[in-house]
Amino acid sequence: MLIIVMPFAIMMTPAYICIHNSITYMKFNLKRIIPLIIFIISIVPLQAQMLRMVVHTTEQSLAITEMRPDMVISSEVVEAWSCEWVDEQPTFPGGTNALVHFINSSRKYPTKAFNNGIHGRVLCSFIVQPDGEITHINVLKSVEPSLDREAVRVLNSMPKWNAGRVDGIPVPVYYIMPITFRL
Repeated sequence: MLIIVMPFAIMMTPAYICIHNSITYMKFNLKRIIPLIIFIISIVPLQAQMLRMVVHTTEQSLAITEMRPDMVISSEVVEAWSCEWVDEQPTFPGGTNALVHFINSSRKYPTKAFNNGIHGRVLCSFIVQPDGEITHINVLKSVEPSLDREAVRVLNSMPKWNAGRVDGIPVPVYYIMPITFRL
């Protein structure tokens, strides 16, 4: 399954916003739509403007018709998933106990932080890709730069996870994990 959203499709469908009479609801939807529009505009080349686009998607095919002859064609496919939940959450191989054991055995307390008595919880986010690879690691809540680097290093060293699934199809899943450093 491939989900494609084009910026002009969002901008040209004001019915999505006008259907709801509540101003509060409209503001909520705009807050969710604007970052998506900015993201899409940044990845869609301006030269690639379509006169009309018909998209047919299945698990293995995508057809786009009536493209301008001067379009720039790219073989890169961008998949965008937007859902509030997944049927199956991604899991670490061996389960939660194996994950805790891996983090505790891989984590090395940075000398600088240890000597200065710095401790705390580094909150990290990452994406578990459909193949189980961990990508896009970010520190959401920092404690101290050396602890942040160590948390990112531990997450980078993790083996592939079992992917999350929607309707039996592996999908990328955003994940937040705390890495705690105690003296």
